[in-house]
Amino acid sequence: MYSELDPIKIPKYKNQLVIPPVYLPNVIKDPFSKEIISHNYVIFVSQFKEQILPYGFPRTVVFGYGGNVIDKKTNRTINNFRNAPGATFETIRGIPVNVQWINTLKASNPLPVDPTIHWADPNNLGMVDADSVPPFPPGLAKAQFPVPIVTHLHGMENNSVNDGHPSAWFTAKEDKVGPEFITSIYQYPNKQPSTTLWYHDHTLGITRLNVLMGLAGFYLIRDSENPLDIPGKFFPDKKYEIPIVIQDRSFYTDGSFYFPTEGINPDIHPYWMPEFFGDTIMVNGKIWPNLNVDRCQYRFRLLNGSNARFYNLTFSNNMEFIQIGGDGGYLPKPAKLTSLLLAPGERADVIVDFSYLSPGIKLILENHATAPFPDGDEPNPETVAQIMQFTVSCFYPLKSYVIPGKLNNIPKLVPDTPKRTLVLFEVMGENGPTEVLLNGQNWSAPISECPLVGSTEKWEIVNLTGDTHPIHLHLVNFLIQSRQAFETEQYTDDWININGMPPLDHPTITLPVDDYLIEEPILPDDNEKGFKDTVRANPGEVTTFIVRFAPQDSDPDKVKPGVNLFPFNPSLGPGYVWHCHILDHEDNEMMRPYKVILDKDPM
Repeated sequence: MYSELDPIKIPKYKNQLVIPPVYLPNVIKDPFSKEIISHNYVIFVSQFKEQILPYGFPRTVVFGYGGNVIDKKTNRTINNFRNAPGATFETIRGIPVNVQWINTLKASNPLPVDPTIHWADPNNLGMVDADSVPPFPPGLAKAQFPVPIVTHLHGMENNSVNDGHPSAWFTAKEDKVGPEFITSIYQYPNKQPSTTLWYHDHTLGITRLNVLMGLAGFYLIRDSENPLDIPGKFFPDKKYEIPIVIQDRSFYTDGSFYFPTEGINPDIHPYWMPEFFGDTIMVNGKIWPNLNVDRCQYRFRLLNGSNARFYNLTFSNNMEFIQIGGDGGYLPKPAKLTSLLLAPGERADVIVDFSYLSPGIKLILENHATAPFPDGDEPNPETVAQIMQFTVSCFYPLKSYVIPGKLNNIPKLVPDTPKRTLVLFEVMGENGPTEVLLNGQNWSAPISECPLVGSTEKWEIVNLTGDTHPIHLHLVNFLIQSRQAFETEQYTDDWININGMPPLDHPTITLPVDDYLIEEPILPDDNEKGFKDTVRANPGEVTTFIVRFAPQDSDPDKVKPGVNLFPFNPSLGPGYVWHCHILDHEDNEMMRPYKVILDKDPM
C-alpha cells in the first residue's frame, strides 16, 4: 500500500493551465431549408491516466469523458479525445442538443464504495451490514464492480427522463440499469438564456466518488441575438474567455487519488465521511497551475467543482474584478468585487483586467474559506490557500472593453401558493453525523414536494446544522429573497417535539419559523441578485428564495398556476430532485425527490 503524498513536496506553478477543448457536434440540418435541426454528440466515459501532478510525478488513474473535439489553441480536430475534467459543450440557444452517453468502464471503482448507504447497487446486494464490509482495499467486490454512471446537466431546463435522475444509472453496455433508467440518449432543449452550466455524474450514493475521479465538465449556452454574447463587443474576444473549474484533491505517492477509507462511525458506515477535503488544489485537471496572461481583460467562467470545499477567492494584490453572471446567466448589473465566495456547484462569470499591471508580475489567486464552512479550519497558507498563479506578459496593453451598466432584466417573482418551510437536519452518531437529511426525511420517504406547474412558491430553508449547505434544485432557477437568523435551539426542540426524532417514516408537520426569527433579514449580495440554481443556506439562518415552476425567461403575464410553458411535459418521467451539493451529504440521504404536477391534485 502506498503512503499519502505530502502536498508540501509538490512544486507549485510548474503545470500550465489547460484550456478545455470543445466538443465537435454532428450538425443535423433540414434537407430542404438547410436550417440546423440539432447538434448531436456521442460521449463515452472511460478509465485512463492523466498527468495531473507536475511532470516527474506519476500519472493518475481517472474517469473521464471522451468524444470528438476541437483544440481551442490549434483549431485542430481530435477524434475520440478523452479528458478529466471533460471537454466543453459550446451550444447555441434555440438549437437542441442530443447526447448519447456511453459507459465503457470495465474495471472496479478505484475508490471505496460504501454499500451501507443508499446507493445504486447494480448487483442487488440490498442493505449490507457494516460488519460484512471488508477494509478497503479491496472492499466488497460486488460493490466495487461494475461501476454505474448517469450524467446530470446541472442547471438545464429539461424533461426528467433526460435530467440524469440518480436512479437512472447504467453500467457498461447497459448490462445493468437502475429502476428509473429509460434511455442513455439525452435531449436538451437549449431554450433558456445564455449561461454557464456544467455536467457531472449523479449516480445514487456514489456521486462523490465518480465526480472526484473526473466526471465533470462545462456546458455553455450562447445567445446569438444577445449583444453580450458577441465576442469583442462588450466582453473580450473568445481567445480571452476561459472556463476554470476548481477542485481539491489528495494523492498517494503512486499518483493515484487518495480518498478516506474509514468513516467517522465505521460500525455504521465503514467508509463514509461527512465531507472530503483534499490537501491540494486542482484547476482544469492540473495541480496548482500557472496561466500566462496578456495585458488585457479576461473573462473567466468559474466553477466550484469540489465535493465539499468552499472557496473565498481573492487576488494576492487585492485587485478588483467584476462579476457579470452567475448560475442562471447575466446579473442585472455588474458587481464589483475584491473577493468571491463559491460553494460547491456555484458558478461565477467574471471579468479580470490585467492591462494596468506591470509586465512580469506574478499574481496568486488565493482561497480564504474555512473547511468545513463557515466555522471550520483556516486554509493552510502553504497548500489549499493557494489556487493558481497568473504571470503577466511583457506585451503592450490591449484594448479594454466598457462593460454595460445594465446586463439583464430580472423580473419580480410574486408567490401565488402557500410557502414551504423545510429544515436541514443532521442525525448524529458517537463521532459525528451518520446521515444528513432534508426536512427530517431520507431519500426513500414518500414524495412530499409536488409543485404545480406554472406556480410561484416561496421556499424557506431552515438550517438546524452547523454547516453551510449549498441547496440545488433541478429543472428550475430561483431568486434569493433574504437570509435571517432565528432561535435555532428552541426551534429545533419544538420541531422535534411535534415531528419526532429524524429520520422520519411519516410526513412532516410544518412548524412556521416566523415566531423564531431574530435580528433583521439580510438581502442577497449584488452578485446573488440574478437567477440561481444553487444557494448557500447558512447555519442558524432561514434562507428564503422564490422559485417559479416555469421557464426562466417566461413572460410574466403568461405564467399562471396550472399553465405549462415548458417546451416539454415536466410531469412525465421519474421526476426531479433537490439536494445539498456537498456531494458527501447528497450521497448519504441529503437529497429528496420532487414531482411537478399538472393538476392541483397530485393523486
